[in-house]
Amino acid sequence: MDATKVNVGKPTGGAISVASFGTTLPTTTAEALAEAFVSLGYISDAGLVNGNSPSNTDIKAWGGDTVISIQTEKPDTFRFSLIETTNPAVLKTVYGDSNVEVGEDGAISIKANSKEPDYKSYVVDMILKGDKLKRIVIPYAKITAIADITYSDSAAVGYEVTLTAVPDTAGNTHYEYIK
Repeated sequence: MDATKVNVGKPTGGAISVASFGTTLPTTTAEALAEAFVSLGYISDAGLVNGNSPSNTDIKAWGGDTVISIQTEKPDTFRFSLIETTNPAVLKTVYGDSNVEVGEDGAISIKANSKEPDYKSYVVDMILKGDKLKRIVIPYAKITAIADITYSDSAAVGYEVTLTAVPDTAGNTHYEYIK
C-alpha cells in the first residue's frame, strides 16, 4: 500500500478541448495542443466520468455451472457538463458546427435539428496530487447523448453530454499519459 499513489483529478484551465477529426494529437502531457484545438471552458463540478466497463454473456452448462464468459461489448464513454453555455465552441460541440453562427456583433444563432453529429478529437488535461499532469486523448468520438437542459434560477444552465469513443486505426479508443 502506498498513499502517495492516491489521487484526485483537478482541471487545468479549460480542461477539455475539441478539434476536428484528423487534427494532430499529442502523445505526451507536455506537448502543446495543435492550434485547431479549442477549449470548451468550464465543466461542472461533477467533473468527468469515464465509463469503460465490458459487458459479458455467460454460457452455462447443464446443471447451471458457468463454463465461459464471452465479452459482448466494451464501450468507452465520457460524460461531463459544459456550463459555458454562450461559448461558441460549446454550442458548436453540442449542436454541430454548421448549426451555430456567430455574427460580427457577437450575436449567436443556433439551429436545433436531427443532423448526425460529427466525429471529433478530444483532449482532457488535469493535475493530479503532487503536480503530476494527466492527459486523456480521445482520437475519434462523437456525442451520443445529451441530457435534458434545465433553465432555472438556482443552478447553472449546462449541456451534459456523453461522448462515445470508437477505435482508431490502432484499435484504441483513448490514450492516457501521466508525468
